[in-house]
Amino acid sequence: MVDKFVGTWKILESDKFDEYMKALGVGFATRQMGNMAKPNLLFSVEGDVICMKSQSTFKTTEVKFKLGEEFEETTADDRKTKTTITLENGKLVQKQCWDGKQTMIEREVIDGKLIAKCIMGDVVAVRKYEKEA
Repeated sequence: MVDKFVGTWKILESDKFDEYMKALGVGFATRQMGNMAKPNLLFSVEGDVICMKSQSTFKTTEVKFKLGEEFEETTADDRKTKTTITLENGKLVQKQCWDGKQTMIEREVIDGKLIAKCIMGDVVAVRKYEKEA
């Protein structure tokens, strides 16, 4: 089911990501770095454990998880969240909860591109990736 995500994805474009980081409460300096970073997204699967790694010159983060099982995550902007990732209608849906807040990142593959929608309240950022050959 998650096989279509496996591989290395290179970012093509990012829309409203600064607004999304602002909505999360990310400080100015970190947002500047986040906006300049061009992360690659790497997905791999071992048994029922999925590994998702975001790699950039700014920062590399990695989470290993099982679908539907909550885990503790330290995000790229250093939030400590309780995170659950599920597979819903072909989308990987990542819910992060911290300090009474919640954000959601929906990732899906459409026409060979990985589309990540980052949702915080009424702010929606969209990041598009293409698979490296």
